Amino acid sequence: MKRFLIASALAVATAATPALAADVGVSVSIGQPGFYGQLDIGGFPPPRVIYREPIIVERAPRNRPPVYLRVPQNQIKHWSKYCHRYNACGERVYFVHDDWYERDYVPRYKEKHHKKEKARHDNRRDDRRGDHDNGRHDKDRGHGRDH
Repeated sequence: MKRFLIASALAVATAATPALAADVGVSVSIGQPGFYGQLDIGGFPPPRVIYREPIIVERAPRNRPPVYLRVPQNQIKHWSKYCHRYNACGERVYFVHDDWYERDYVPRYKEKHHKKEKARHDNRRDDRRGDHDNGRHDKDRGHGRDH
């Protein structure tokens, strides 16, 4: 009986483990360590790129702008195996240098988006403050009381 209970407990634990692991998600955004992906170069100085000419795996339309990516070095060497991860197989791709990304892109990106986030946060705080003040003024005036 003891063996049966132990075996049952192990079976339940083994069956539950993959379900718990599947719920875990990791999101890494621009500027955080380990970010790899497409960069929006608009408004930034020209990036330092690894190759002067874009890399093309599949036929790429000329009327679209090229895609600038930061990817691990081993993926650049074998780009045709990895381009699908970045939805860039049919694009003209430039790979940016890690030092340009860290030194030039990330600080400007954070500064630009920090200002936008702060403005959005300030607007929300003002909206809440207005609602709160109106409620307090109504109470101070005695609205809703029977005398």
